[in-house]
Amino acid sequence: MSDLATMVNTGAAVLAVVVLIIRFKINPAVSLVIGSAYLGLTAGLGTEKTVETITTGFGDIMAEVGLLIAFGVLTGAMLQETGAIERLVRTLIRVFGVDRMPYALSLTVATALQSIYLDVLLVISAPLARSAAAKMTRKGTARMATALAIGGECGIVLTVPGVGALALAGLLGVPLGKMLLFGLILVIPTVTIAVAVMCFLFDRGWWNEERDEQPYPADDRPDTADAKPDPDAGGSTAGSGGTAVAAPARAETHTPLPLLLAPLITALLLIAAGAVLDVADIHNPVIEFLSTPVIALLIGLVGTSVVGRRSVGINRIQRCIATGFQESGQILILTGVGGSLAATIAATGLGDILGDYFSASTAAPLLMVWAIAAVLHIAVGSVTISAITAAGILAPVAPALGIDPVLIALAAGAGSLFAVHVTSNTFWLLQSLMGQTTRGTLKTCSVGVSVASVVAILLIMPLSLVL
Repeated sequence: MSDLATMVNTGAAVLAVVVLIIRFKINPAVSLVIGSAYLGLTAGLGTEKTVETITTGFGDIMAEVGLLIAFGVLTGAMLQETGAIERLVRTLIRVFGVDRMPYALSLTVATALQSIYLDVLLVISAPLARSAAAKMTRKGTARMATALAIGGECGIVLTVPGVGALALAGLLGVPLGKMLLFGLILVIPTVTIAVAVMCFLFDRGWWNEERDEQPYPADDRPDTADAKPDPDAGGSTAGSGGTAVAAPARAETHTPLPLLLAPLITALLLIAAGAVLDVADIHNPVIEFLSTPVIALLIGLVGTSVVGRRSVGINRIQRCIATGFQESGQILILTGVGGSLAATIAATGLGDILGDYFSASTAAPLLMVWAIAAVLHIAVGSVTISAITAAGILAPVAPALGIDPVLIALAAGAGSLFAVHVTSNTFWLLQSLMGQTTRGTLKTCSVGVSVASVVAILLIMPLSLVL
């Protein structure tokens, strides 16, 4: 098959996935498998090879990140049950004060809280964000809504253990410790700069309280809203579907907050330590074992379970673990079939074809990854799907070009952040939870996260010159 035919068929497969999801409302996982099958058959792989590639691609990425995603989701479910997230946000308000809260909250959400479903995290954090907004002297709602949007969306695809970051690392073969370190290096300045740009615009008049804000639907008093998500409600990742439902608040626990968060922080530190020692070429069998991502996150999971049992009791922890297993199923399937499409694309030889068009010294491939992910996100409305699909299309190019796969992963994540809009569940959650009109949410969520997307790719491209 000619190179042109291969590229046309690949484009048609991706377009078919988008059309099936948007026009015919077919589940994204099913659509990705259909797209993979179409590409394999039209690319001349044959029926047997096509099926083998789809199943192998699914299994390979599950072997890479399946347990990691499950452990992260379960840890997040237990942290939610113990009330650790609400207490953390209250602590941030007390320590940093309301005027610095947009930066403190967005950075915390983007880094430390990525084991929590984004929908659930928004429901938990929004009442406290509204409390801080009410105390601000300048554009409080705009600033805090933007902080939640930027921090939440950036964390999903740029920070381990965000489900998008885990999927991208597994898909592209990036060591998780390396993804964690480079993700943190990127997400901290990205979030800080994006929030600063948006606050500058709001302070210069780009926010009209009368037209951009509306009363809170459930309670006009932001400091009294203290809703908690229903553990039986369906969650979604990356705004790809599902709605978090508010339930009566649970009793506050008296377990110290640092103790509740210590197991998860320990797990992330172990992963980071392993990456640092690997770069320094220092080998220690014990540390290498403990810093293996699966073992490190297992330690975090077990530790959180022990602390959670002492905090809220065995029965509540067992119930939230059961719910976590149910919620993680959707993420695992979606990640796996994303790997199927990527494997099929790789089997067609697209990497060799595209490798002939670019040189290793150019940033054009990274811009292409960013652009593909951005277009897919505009169409589909899912950060995770667009990031995985874009990375899969150009994953085979990395060896030919000498581009470090971590850069492709970060570029795909950055592109998938562009133009979060009305197809995203996150958009509507932020509108209702933060008391915004659709016009206001387009500013805080759509424009705010898009600014972060552009800032991220501008920071990524110089890295291609040194990695």
